[in-house]
Amino acid sequence: MPSNRKKNLNHKSRIVTQGDKRSPNRSMLRAVGFTDGDFDKPIIGVANGQSDITPCNAGLGKLADVASAEIKVSGGMPQTFGTITVSDGISMGTEGMKCSLVSREVIADSIETVCRGANLDAVICIGGCDKNMPGAMIAMGRLNIPGIFVYGGTIKPGHLDGRDLTIVSAFEAVGQFNAGVIDHDALIQIEKNACPGFGACGGMYTANTMSSAFEALGMSLPYSSTMASEDKEKELNTRESAKALFTLLENNILPRDIMTRKAFENAITVVMAVGGSTNAVLHLLAIAHTVGVDLTIDDFETVRQKAPHFCDMKPSGKYVTVDLHRAGGIPQVMKMLLNRGLLHGDCITVTGKTVAENLKKVPDQPGSNQDVIRPLDKPLSAQGHLVVLKGNLSTEGAVAKVSGIKNRRMEGPARIFDSEEECLDAIMADRIRAGDVIVIRYEGPKGGPGMREMLAPTSAIVGKGMGDKVGLITDGRFSGGTYGLVVGHLAPEAQVGGTLALLKENDIIVIDIDKRLLEVRLNDEELNRRRKNWTAPEIKYKTGVLAKYAKLVSSASRGAVTD
Repeated sequence: MPSNRKKNLNHKSRIVTQGDKRSPNRSMLRAVGFTDGDFDKPIIGVANGQSDITPCNAGLGKLADVASAEIKVSGGMPQTFGTITVSDGISMGTEGMKCSLVSREVIADSIETVCRGANLDAVICIGGCDKNMPGAMIAMGRLNIPGIFVYGGTIKPGHLDGRDLTIVSAFEAVGQFNAGVIDHDALIQIEKNACPGFGACGGMYTANTMSSAFEALGMSLPYSSTMASEDKEKELNTRESAKALFTLLENNILPRDIMTRKAFENAITVVMAVGGSTNAVLHLLAIAHTVGVDLTIDDFETVRQKAPHFCDMKPSGKYVTVDLHRAGGIPQVMKMLLNRGLLHGDCITVTGKTVAENLKKVPDQPGSNQDVIRPLDKPLSAQGHLVVLKGNLSTEGAVAKVSGIKNRRMEGPARIFDSEEECLDAIMADRIRAGDVIVIRYEGPKGGPGMREMLAPTSAIVGKGMGDKVGLITDGRFSGGTYGLVVGHLAPEAQVGGTLALLKENDIIVIDIDKRLLEVRLNDEELNRRRKNWTAPEIKYKTGVLAKYAKLVSSASRGAVTD
């Protein structure tokens, strides 16, 4: 805990230091409910992404009300404000998906702008969908005022014919229907039953991956990352999170005290343990950049080689996040890792205690009546599942999620597509054959712009029974629900002249997981000849947020940051 800084107990300095000179400001606050004594209290932002655009965010307003009520009871003054969301699940496979990663920056900018503009003393951020979480964390890192994150909670699984369903079930059903595996009635029944209520997508997809990472990072309360949105404990957790802010204020514990290099290593280790989304690489790099931690894509590979994957979670496994919660949640996973010497137990967290102190009462092993969390001596894999590949196709790196895959090496002819839509049309028309390596390019951060996720093509491939028979590489991203021999985040991307842009139909592509290799069988002379004849296509948007994003965004290998 920081001991060399003055405790942040006198909150007058932010709002009312100048006394009568700022009386107009006080007058404005009186109009929204402040009374005389309230100006001496810490003024705390309650940032939330309440929206009926997506079930992930539809319950956040209720949690914001809970947080505000607790802040008042605890002696603070809440100021509630909203931010945006884009639903990946709804925009997937459409032009709208280009706005998904962009929304991370908009969320970060909006929270930062309000907190700076209102001179807030602290902030509690409540988010549900994929980009709410890293957007909030980036904002808290920039602001570096006491802050805590509250996850809106996971959705409960849908049920049909005795099996659990998630949103990925619906995407895969489209491919199954097109392949004649299921009929139209079965397709509609899966669609109707996949999402039974509020909450973020239920497997260890991106939302639950990031909530788990942030709990491990120390920015959320223990057990909070795997709770169901609609369960009462989510409200209780929100109330406890609001209380925790006052410990942070009293002891002047700031986000950059918590989000240290060792804390990021803890987060990466937990992501590997639970079989999390490839998007964790992108988001953790971006957050580390914000707080000045020197984290690179190669650090994920270093951690991966030591961190076992031992939680059997969808999309490649059997269970959903509420199952993990019942088995002990992220604290149980962390206790097992800590006992094995794979976590830094001395990292400070939003509880005001260290990781080791938080985990003191957690059992050394989960109960024997579950098999979501496997014994460490019988993991799904002795090493982590997010592999960084390099080679002449990805000199800055690319990311593959290898949990559950059968083929760890593929060498085959490139099938070239300059957009996700072109690729999906080819898959649905049965123009892809076993042994092909699908290439989707110009979908990177600049080229998209926006680095779309490719769940529609990958789910269609799985639905058609081709999941273990073809490879796919892209400078775009993948949904946390994607699995198979697929490689994303290729950097440099095609738009800036990466080798991906130089590929031609039937060039031979090699994907080798064990050698961490991604290459095209072309020599430097041929690549240089093609590069001389290549011209970058025009950015597809000339004005507006996507044009602005394309001008500012960095390589995916640096987290696709815009500052």
